[in-house]
This record gives sequence, structure tokens and C-alpha cells, in this order.
Amino acid sequence: MSTARIMTYNIQCCRGSDGQVIPDRVLNVIADAAPDIVVLQELGPVHHADILPYLAERLGIDAFRDATGGPLAFLSFFPLKAVQKFELGYGGQCLRADVELGGKRLHLLNVCLDSFPRFRSHQVAQLLGPELLGNPSMACPALILGDFADYLWGAGNLELASILRRARRPLWRGTYPARYPVFGRDRAYLRGAVRVLDASINRSFLARQASTHLPLTLTVQVTDTRRTVRLHQLSGGRMEAAPG
Repeated sequence: MSTARIMTYNIQCCRGSDGQVIPDRVLNVIADAAPDIVVLQELGPVHHADILPYLAERLGIDAFRDATGGPLAFLSFFPLKAVQKFELGYGGQCLRADVELGGKRLHLLNVCLDSFPRFRSHQVAQLLGPELLGNPSMACPALILGDFADYLWGAGNLELASILRRARRPLWRGTYPARYPVFGRDRAYLRGAVRVLDASINRSFLARQASTHLPLTLTVQVTDTRRTVRLHQLSGGRMEAAPG
């Protein structure tokens, strides 16, 4: 299968728009969308415990996070590889992972930026720089999603738009603040042979309470016709001349 339902959700440490910390509200919002992959931002201790294992266990889905921890993570029914955290400076972070959909590799970049213009401009430059999207090793289609922390037209957006394609979103794009969602802070960008078939924002009463952000869910398809070669399929012997 070369398609997947992918949700991006800033859960704000499960602190809702009413100020209450109730993890089960976040849990139910995720379960209602039935995503294949959940891209989470602003994880943190809830009642002095790590919330990620609780969400993974209750949803019956695997959790993926950099070994050093941090506020970004993935929940996925698909195996994720090359999970690695990158510091973008001034508190901004990116968590990278690779997933195979129908034998086609997709780079996933989970980002959380800062709203202060100078900080955000630096973070966007790091995201597009040689360690991440500017790295020649990231040659496969890429989906960059998360909390871009801007309100109207933030610093660095021109650079993002010149290199990446903004993913399809619902007509009313607001995801923040959850009670009166005006700003489309939570969104996605595309690079390469990947497209969004459908996009939806959960605006239910529960979603407006569970976090100060609303979740965005995308149905994504990798359209690259090339297939990746698994490492174990490569011959361990010497190079041979091709016939002809």
C-alpha cells in the first residue's frame, strides 16, 4: 500500500484549552481519526510520567522517538527507520524518520518552530540546510509537517514556499487556538513525488477541549515509481561488469 493516513497534532502536554490536563481526551481525539501515523509535538511529563508509552499502549500502536528523548515523537502502525532528532536552534526541533509505503520510501520530518521572527527565520534556514532537506542523502519524497508557529505570514515562509510545496488543506485552515481556530499553524509541506489525496481538521467539541491546537489529518500517497533496494538484497561480493 502506497497511501497512509498521517495526523499531525501538537498535544501541549495534554493540557487543554480549559487548562485541565486530561490525557484521555487527546487519546480519544487520535482514536477518532484512526490514523496510520501520528506526528506528535510538545510531549512532556503528565502527572510526573511520560505520556508517550500510555498513548501507544492504549491505541495499540508503536511509539518512535529519538534515544535522547525530547518533545517530538511518532506513533505508527508502520515500522519507522532512521529516527533522529535535529536541533534547529533557539528551541526549535525536528525529528526525522523514514517509512516505506508499498515499497516506496518517504522521509517524514516532524517540526516544531518558535513564533519569534528572528528565531523562526534561523530555524527554517536550518531545516532547509545541509543536515536536513539540503542533504543529498535525502533523495526520496519528503513530507514535512508539524507546528510552524506562525500567525499570518511568518519569517522564513518565503524560503519554505520557494523550495517546498504546501500540502492541500481544508478551505477553513485554522488549527490554533483550538476554541476559536483562526491561524493555520499546524500544516504540511511536500517535496518530490508525494501528494495529498485528502485533508481534514477535527473541530469537534472534544478536540477543542483536548489541546490548544486542533489536529490535521492527511491521506498521503507516494507516487514515485522507483522502488528502494533493501540492504539485505545487495550482494556482498565484488562488483561485476554488466553484460553488453
